[in-house]
Amino acid sequence: MTSRPEDGPSGRPRSRLAVIAGSAVAVALAAGCIAGAGEDAAGTGAAAVQATAPPSARAAAGIATALAPAPLTPAELALQLQALLGQHSMLAADMMRGRLRNDPDLAQAADAALGKNTEAMGNLVGSAFGSQAEQAFTPLWSGHVTALFNYSRGVAERNEGVTAQAMVSISRFENQLADFFAAASQGRLSKAAAVSAVTAHVSHLLEQCDAYAAEEYARSDAAYRRGYAHSFELGRALASTLLPPADAKVLATPAWRLRSALNKLLGEHVQLVVAAMRAGATDAPDFGAAAAAVNGNTTDLAGAIGVLFGRKAATSFQQLWADHIDLLVAYAAAIAKGDGAARTRIGTGLRAFETTLAGFLHGATSDKVSAAALAKALQSHDTMLRQQTDAFVAKEYTAAHDAAYATYQEMYALSDRLAQAFGQAVAKRLPVGPADTGRGGMAAVVGGR
Repeated sequence: MTSRPEDGPSGRPRSRLAVIAGSAVAVALAAGCIAGAGEDAAGTGAAAVQATAPPSARAAAGIATALAPAPLTPAELALQLQALLGQHSMLAADMMRGRLRNDPDLAQAADAALGKNTEAMGNLVGSAFGSQAEQAFTPLWSGHVTALFNYSRGVAERNEGVTAQAMVSISRFENQLADFFAAASQGRLSKAAAVSAVTAHVSHLLEQCDAYAAEEYARSDAAYRRGYAHSFELGRALASTLLPPADAKVLATPAWRLRSALNKLLGEHVQLVVAAMRAGATDAPDFGAAAAAVNGNTTDLAGAIGVLFGRKAATSFQQLWADHIDLLVAYAAAIAKGDGAARTRIGTGLRAFETTLAGFLHGATSDKVSAAALAKALQSHDTMLRQQTDAFVAKEYTAAHDAAYATYQEMYALSDRLAQAFGQAVAKRLPVGPADTGRGGMAAVVGGR
């Protein structure tokens, strides 16, 4: 194990990145997510093939007449759909990379995490739209995951026949999923737009897989991040068409979009830090690219803080957050080396960070969030990240994926708490009018402008 994750001259998450004033954090509009998806999907939407698995387009069309009343609020339904789709994208990429590394235990554990995510998505569809919708959706989504695994298997084995067959399956599931979403929207989403959205999602996953196999790790991680961002925004785009128009209006409100933006950034933080810690713990060749991806997320988070609370606050936050990531990566290195003294020292540093950041946010929000409660939440976050690294280094891959999965879910709750506090703190700057008013000072965070 080299000293790279601790001393990290090139790949180490930097503490003094230039603050970008919110432009990178802007949340894409749903219309752009759907309408522009086809531009990224060139080459992945193969010619239509005969479907060999139900439901057919005709069966999917029947879903629209059997949707049950949604027990979730429209706002929460859309937020959960975003979070689950974003998580799916990165879990699928992790599973494909595990297969490329010829690590079957890791691939199986990643597949189990994907199974939990698929089940959660099916449950969400069922709770919102009824059991028939869930029964139609779940096998399609599971088949889509299996086809992605088979694609990575073909790439790993350099077996063009396996890869070609996987592409046939992928194309079939793209069309069937598009049929499902178009039918469930009751005409609000066209089949062409649905196909473009689904194929764009798949395109990102195939691109990161191909680049990873070619050891082009920076390109792979760039596709990894694009795939997450697209899948996350796809959740909003789908919700805006699956929900009745009156219910979907909430997705244009500044408060909802602030929560969505924080969910996106903090959820991505979890997945990227997990990848960087694992790469650092094993001195993997993709560590530098993984660290650079974390840097990008840190810059985006600092940009959001800058838009909300000013440039000075952004600079302070970025320093704290980047130093926090340095400690987590150093912890991974210490575990790999069996350095107990370093683990203790890093643990002390993390406790100090948790208290300091909690105090910073308490002040930035004018006491709208409890410093003690936030410090406790941050401590839980850091503990879970360390636990997944411990399990990963011990090759207890199922436990590692379970811990990482739980960390992502836990961050969703923390995002809710922060969004409420941030929203209250800047309430005077939140406009009353609709999205096309520009949303005042919040436009860069919640409007994508």
